Formats: sequence, C-alpha cells, structure tokens
Amino acid sequence: MEKKDHLLLREAIDKNNEHIEACIQEDITVICINRENKVKKIISFRIMHQNNNSFWLQNETWEYFLSNDDFQKIINNVAQKNQEKNYTVVADVSEEPEEINLNNGFGDEYTVIAAMAMPERIKHLKEGKERLDTLIAMKPRQEELITEALVETTKETILHNHAAIMNALSLTNDEAKKNTQNLVDSTFDLVKSSAQLISNNIFNDDLMNTLVSKSNGTILQHMTRVHLNGLAFLTYYNKLVSSSSAINKMRVNFASKFRSYYQLLLPNVEPDKITLEKVFLGGMRAVSEENLYNWAVGFLIHDIGKAAAVEYHEGEEAYNREIVIEHVKVGYSSITTKTNYPRDAGLIAGYHHEYYGDSGGYGYFRSYLEQSRKTNPKLKQEFCITFEIEHMADCMAMSFFPAKVLEIIDVYDSVTDPNRKYRKALNPEEALAMMNEEFIVKHPKIDAIIFDIFSKFVRETQTA
Repeated sequence: MEKKDHLLLREAIDKNNEHIEACIQEDITVICINRENKVKKIISFRIMHQNNNSFWLQNETWEYFLSNDDFQKIINNVAQKNQEKNYTVVADVSEEPEEINLNNGFGDEYTVIAAMAMPERIKHLKEGKERLDTLIAMKPRQEELITEALVETTKETILHNHAAIMNALSLTNDEAKKNTQNLVDSTFDLVKSSAQLISNNIFNDDLMNTLVSKSNGTILQHMTRVHLNGLAFLTYYNKLVSSSSAINKMRVNFASKFRSYYQLLLPNVEPDKITLEKVFLGGMRAVSEENLYNWAVGFLIHDIGKAAAVEYHEGEEAYNREIVIEHVKVGYSSITTKTNYPRDAGLIAGYHHEYYGDSGGYGYFRSYLEQSRKTNPKLKQEFCITFEIEHMADCMAMSFFPAKVLEIIDVYDSVTDPNRKYRKALNPEEALAMMNEEFIVKHPKIDAIIFDIFSKFVRETQTA
C-alpha cells in the first residue's frame, strides 16, 4: 500500500469521540507499521481500543494508519448520526412545548409523500415522465403547459428523493442502494425528459416563479428553482461555447479581463503562463449529453441533506454555521453511500460551497486536499477547474465544473429569493453587482469566467 493511500490514525480521529465510536461501530482495521523494522500488521481498532483506549498516542515503537476508504466510512458514519440528530425534536420541559412543523422546509405536501411506499413513489415518478414526454411530442410547443409540468414534476421528484433517502438512513448501505435503485432510475429518466423541454426563458418565467411559490416549503422552492435554472444555464452555456468565436474572444480578452483574478488562485504558476487552458483543465468546452444529465441530477438533489426544520436564510440570529455545513456532509454521504446515483451527483452536493478554498466556504474537498498535501508535500494545483472527476481525486484542479456552476446559481437564488427573511431580496442587477463585489473582487470565491457567462445569461433572459 502506497503511503498516499492512507493517513495517520491520530490525525484521522483527531481526539474526536464521534470518530472513535465510528471506528468501533464500522469495525475499522488499523495499519500498524513498526518504526524500526517496517513490519506491518493489520489489527482491529476495536480490539486495540479495548486493550488501551488511547493506544495511537502512547506507543513509540509503532505508527498507526487508516486507509482513505476507512476514513470515508468514519465520516459517513458521523454524518449519518448527526443527520438523525437533526430530525430529533426535544421539548423544553420548563415550558409548554411549542408545536414544530418538521416539514416546513419542504412544504405541507411532504407529510403525504413521506408516508408512501417505494412502489407508489415509482408510480408517481413514471407518471411525471409520461406527462413530460407527451409535451415533448406536442407541436408546436405549449409553453405554459411545459412550464407547469416542469415545476410540478421537479418539486414532486425532490420530495420523493428526500423522503426515500431519509428512510434509507436506517438501512445498511447495500440494503439502501437496493431499495432506492428504482427511484434512481426513475429520477434519471425524468431528468432526461426535463432537459429536452427546458429553455433559457424559464429563468425569467413569471409563471414558473408563481408555480414554485405555491409550495410553502422554502427549501423545496429553492431546490426547484436551482434545478430548473441550472438546466437552463447549462443549455445556454453549451450554445455559447459551441461557437468557436466565443471562446476565441474570451481567449483574446483573458489577459486584460481575467488574469489578475486567477493569479490569486494560482500563485505557483508564472503569470504569463496563466491562460484559459490553465483555468479549464483540458480547455473550455461544451458539456456532453451524458454529463449534462448527471449534473442535472446533482442540481436536483444538491440540498437533499438539509434538515427540513432548520432555517437557512441569512441573519445573525438564525445562522448556525455548523448546522449549515452539516447539510453538505449529510447530502454527500447519503447520496454516495445510500444510492447508486452517478458519482458526479454526490460530488456536486459535497463540493457546491467550496468557494476556491476561501475561509467562508466549506465542503469535503478541502479536507481531502489537506490530507493529500500531508502525504505529498510537493503537491501543487496548476488548474482551477476540471470537467473530469478523476482530476479531483488526484488534486490536479481546484474545483469541479458543475459545482462551480451550482455555487453561482445557488448564491444568486438565495439573494434574489422573495422569501428572504432578514434582508430585502435583490433585483437581478443588484444581485450581480453584489456577487461581483463580494465573491470576486473582495474574496475570490466563485469563478470569474463562469460568472461572466452567467451575467450575460441573466441579462439576456431578462430582456428576452
């Protein structure tokens, strides 16, 4: 086993009792290496812990390691437990308990959907796909019917996925994946049909916004808008970059318009060598049909880890960073361990608040990068964005393209959301100006080139 495939036990558990308990529950094995003769043994953590509850700190002869796969099991175990805690409501015995609606983030309809058995869920999703396929076959396009169908089937698909994944948390990973397989297949089929009906104009469709607002679940409204607007943006992006003149124009303007921004992100690269190809590993290109579907599923379920009773709107009194961070961990964990969704979808859920490593962001990739740098101190990232998940695994690039797209759409939707509780919702131009100032000029968080394209997208759809 290469050293890069494992990490020091003491760093992995970091004196965290939750991690210690997870090692015991998951029956993790420890790689023990003798410092003097390099003899290696594989021993159960549980057994060693029973003999000495802090053995990893007290032995000078042996070094103790965990494999990266076992470390991921520990993270998933802790994330699942914390998710279950989020769904536990404890009444204050000192006063009359306040009635709490656990489903308020997902709307009143969630109660009915949560009670459904899996065959009934699949039946509903297939009926939704049939509804969309009927509209695909209609000539000419029936815009109002299409908008209504896209919104309603998206909302219902989100609810079925959230309810099913919450139920799956109590199952073993293999049982959960088997139980949710038909849900995954049906969701994927429905997303494919949605992609064929989407248009750029839905981003500024008054009817869509009216239909979305009919749900009283604020999280559900947000997820619905983000999924449909994300699909619309990818469609717009593909049309734009499919034109060689658009990319050539961006390449010509790169030095004057973008280079100084990317110098902050790539300090180890000589300024003259920071080009469009250094920003996009392999070059800027259109999104393949397969990737578009996979990423659209990721957009659909990106906030699946949010606890419905938690308020996520900004505000000093309401904002709890630890709880907010937890939704990324739970989303990533539940998607990757409890379902067979494409790996891309899990990474989108886990990486969509990374913000290029800025302290205001959070997500799994930064901890993965930190561990990689410990095993390979010479590791340097020389690209900003990759379209391939393999380049995230080897840390060649700083971010995953669909996650950077989702960051922008997620922030934009948040600051323009009419349900904003602590601040006035911004109009499109105000939102773009604020995002440029706060997320690009002051702090390099979102991607400058993708944001530039997104700004064009917003302005063109507003005037269409």
